[in-house]
Parts: sequence; structure tokens; C-alpha cells
Amino acid sequence: MSAINIMFHELIGLRIVVVKSSVETLNGLSGEVVDETQYTLKVKTNNGLKIIPKSVVTVRIELVDGTFATVDGRKILYRPEDRITRLRRKH
Repeated sequence: MSAINIMFHELIGLRIVVVKSSVETLNGLSGEVVDETQYTLKVKTNNGLKIIPKSVVTVRIELVDGTFATVDGRKILYRPEDRITRLRRKH
């Protein structure tokens, strides 16, 4: 898993920070992804579980090796199991 191929991998269990959002209250939100649907990320934060719509955010993802990747949520608007196969076919 690297910043180049993060969109091909599972996001559950990774830490994220919302670095840009059209919804002001989501900016700066951080935590661990505990579930992912086609349109949302469910994130465990210090203030409880938050549901983040992918279509309005750009997130910084901390990878397992300690590096970071920044991803526009609109580019991952797929169910996790579909995203991996669809994006691989495009590349």
C-alpha cells in the first residue's frame, strides 16, 4: 500500500483527517475509519462515530508505513469491493 495505489486498497482501520470540505464542520475532523459504504466513511473520533460523505471531502490518509496520501473523496465514490475492481480496470 502506497500513496500511489491507496484507492485500490481497503480504508477500514486507517486514520484519516479531513483536510478540505464544502461542509465547514467537517474540516479538521480526524479519526479511524471503521466502515465504508459507497457514499460515506464512518469514522471513530474522540467525540464518537461520525459519518462523512465522500462527495464533499478531501482526506489525508495515514498509511500503515507512516506515510500519508491525500485523496479526493469523489474519486472513491464506489462500494469498497467495487472500487478495487473498477479502478484496476481503468489503469
